[in-house]
Amino acid sequence: MEINNIAQLIVDQSRRQPRAPAIYFPQSRDGSGRVAYTHLTFAQLNERSDFLAWGLQAQGLRPGQKALLMIRPSLDFYALFFALFKLGAVPVMIDPGMGWSGFLKCVRQVQPEAFLGIPAAQLLRLLCRRSFRSVKTNITLGRRWFWGGCSVQELPGENKPYPLFIPALDDPAAVLFTSGSTGPAKGVTYTQRIFLTQVQLVQREYNIKPGEIDLACFPLFSLFSVGLGAAVVIPDMDPTRPAFVNPERIIEPIRNLPVTYSFGSPTLWGRVAKYCAENDIALPGLKRVIMAGAPVPGQVHDWLLNQVLDHDAETYTPYGATEALPVANFRGREMLSETRQATSAGKGMCVGKPIPEISAMTIKISDAPITDFSQVEPLPVGEIGELCVKGDCVTREYYLRPDATRMAKIPQGQEFWHRMGDVGYLDEQGRFWFCGRKNHCVQTRDPQGRPLTLFTIPCEAIFNSIPGVHRSALVGVGPKDDQTPVIIIEPEPGQRLQPEEILSRSAQSPVTGLIRQVLFHPAFPVDVRHNAKINREALSRWAGKRLGRSN
Repeated sequence: MEINNIAQLIVDQSRRQPRAPAIYFPQSRDGSGRVAYTHLTFAQLNERSDFLAWGLQAQGLRPGQKALLMIRPSLDFYALFFALFKLGAVPVMIDPGMGWSGFLKCVRQVQPEAFLGIPAAQLLRLLCRRSFRSVKTNITLGRRWFWGGCSVQELPGENKPYPLFIPALDDPAAVLFTSGSTGPAKGVTYTQRIFLTQVQLVQREYNIKPGEIDLACFPLFSLFSVGLGAAVVIPDMDPTRPAFVNPERIIEPIRNLPVTYSFGSPTLWGRVAKYCAENDIALPGLKRVIMAGAPVPGQVHDWLLNQVLDHDAETYTPYGATEALPVANFRGREMLSETRQATSAGKGMCVGKPIPEISAMTIKISDAPITDFSQVEPLPVGEIGELCVKGDCVTREYYLRPDATRMAKIPQGQEFWHRMGDVGYLDEQGRFWFCGRKNHCVQTRDPQGRPLTLFTIPCEAIFNSIPGVHRSALVGVGPKDDQTPVIIIEPEPGQRLQPEEILSRSAQSPVTGLIRQVLFHPAFPVDVRHNAKINREALSRWAGKRLGRSN
């Protein structure tokens, strides 16, 4: 059967395994603190999404209209997503943690016709009415107070199958905003074709099968799991703060239920892996840990594969971006055995070979748009440039942002290459080695006064190997074409490091030999989505103030 609507997946699963659990939610705790779960079967999830689709339609929502969601993981989180897809509406997801100014700018840009939010989000809508003036349908998840609309519990739904809207494969299916961690957040247009392609690739790359259980540490990924027939268990955690998760709250559902895989932030799994390794805790049955959002340190793979997981388990680090996902998939065992040592020596972070459906090349680093493929000159193996990718899971445009689309896309006939904004190189095996973001490169000069570019990931790897260093960030201070390179160190808790020992290590490597300025920072600012990407722009401004130089 040909599928044109991603919601067909949940309809099919409700027919194939109606009584199998689809969603587990930690509802409460008993007197001893043990968690009690409530759940929906696939049949119940499909019926609930039908009911909600009828209710949303009765409130005026129509195919093609945009629905902004500000909701937390719950049973209705999944039911509402599939209800919107069934209706033909276009879900919109924006990270509120980017800061309210940036968030509201995104809302004004996308102009949603519907708003589905928790009570706190509804208060924001009232306080910032001008940003939300396009909203005509207003739904509250939780208790509705004085802000109008109706609550999910008040929706006038119907207990019968909802007739699935049949879009064209290239019709918009969702607008997902980038995190805004390396520049202004932009809405990425996802089509039904892209979603369906991603489902197939995720299934193949991670061998997800009906009957498995996904520990949903990143809720959006778990929508794929449900569509593929796997159950999802929602952990008792704040998904907006993965770096501060209580490891016991991640271990708990793995002990309670036969969890087989999990997708989460590198900072979350780094925290959990270290806790397990230090306390001699094994996680039997957990066969795959998938980590994305930032480079994953080799130590995290080492803890998981050699001390925490079963001997036949695997870790994965998929590589991609909101605009193109997945691009590559790299196994932790390959990383430990083949590339870890080179990464520590400043060669960059290997993220694997692009999957077969992706064409990839590196091009000369430039901030100028490329309006035609004939202007492209691919770089040879081993030369650092900007990565460009093409394939069915690569988006074609930013929503209502032709300026951003022009800067990021390279047309080739009817197809488009996406400029990832990441710099690095392809090795002789066709693997991509990530060296940092293009806009994070430090433009300085060598001792002879010649222009020289320093790349963040290779330099930081040298400093990250120093005992007592939690992480480091290379930034540039001063004029763009003649920056002073500064290494900023976040020490491990309780560690007191001296600049002399940092600079002594720096001088020992040709990669970092020109770095003469070191600063210490108690806690790096990071992205809101994974708490893993370092906000180097903020650190650069901070360093400029500390050193008395403006950028």
